[in-house]
This record gives sequence, structure tokens and C-alpha cells, in this order.
Amino acid sequence: MTTTTTTADGTTTIEAPADLPLIRMTREFAATPAQLFRAHTEADLFSRWTGPDGTEATIDHWDARNGGSWRWHGTAGGEEYAFRGCFHTVREDRLVQTFTYEGMPDSVALETMVFEDLGGGRTRLVATSLCDSFEERDAWLSSGMEVGVNDGYAKLDALLADGTL
Repeated sequence: MTTTTTTADGTTTIEAPADLPLIRMTREFAATPAQLFRAHTEADLFSRWTGPDGTEATIDHWDARNGGSWRWHGTAGGEEYAFRGCFHTVREDRLVQTFTYEGMPDSVALETMVFEDLGGGRTRLVATSLCDSFEERDAWLSSGMEVGVNDGYAKLDALLADGTL
């Protein structure tokens, strides 16, 4: 299964291979790898762009270093949900972390984000989430994840365009 969504700055491709319980998202940004790294590792920046429109993200704990951990919760329309994980590798070109949606506490995904410098102030982000099972992966895909990803990336584009990053 592959979903391609065109956004203001480019295209987000969300792939779910038939033979692996993973989700791969690919998107190019008008940004350097260093800018995208900051957007993913600095709590105050991350909270400003993550999640679907109308969601307020609050960082509960954020220690973006090898061996560090994180937790944030979102509030939208009176509903609250939370995510947590551990940072395994924190480098300017690559992040590896675990990811757990607390509504499914037994499910832990291993996420790898690679920031590929394309030159000319452009970077390709490839984010791969390896889920525990095909059922968990498919639950993520059917949960509206695509909306949150695309809304979040649009907010990230705005932070890049206005010079915040």
C-alpha cells in the first residue's frame, strides 16, 4: 500500500510494504539537515509543529541524547492522547528512537529518521517505523495518521519559511 500526498512544499509518500510490518514516509523539505535535526530534537520546536491541526502538543519530558527518553501529550477537541519513547541514536543525519502510543501500551515501534542532504538547502527525510505486527501497522494507517503527518509537516514548512528554524 502506498499513499502519496502533495503538500505546499512537495510530496509526502507513505508506504506500507506487503511483506514487512513497517511504514516508510518520505518527504523533501526546503531545509538543511541541521534544521530538520533541530525540529526533531529541540522540545520547544517539536511541540510547535507535531500533530494534526488543532492539536496542542505539550512536552512532558524531553532528553534528546543517546540513551535519553521523551514523552509528550496532545490535546484536541477535549480528547487527550500521549506518546513516549527512548532515543537510541541522536546524530545530525540520523535519529533512532522507540515510539509508543500510550493508548496501545504493548505496542512499541522502532523508528529511524534519516536526513539526506540534497544540496541547495533541500533535505529528504526518510522515516521508517518498524511495528510489532501487521495488525498494529494497519491500525496506525487506518487511524488518520496521514492527516497528522501532513498537517505537522505543513506547520514545519511554515516554521522554516518564517525563519524560526
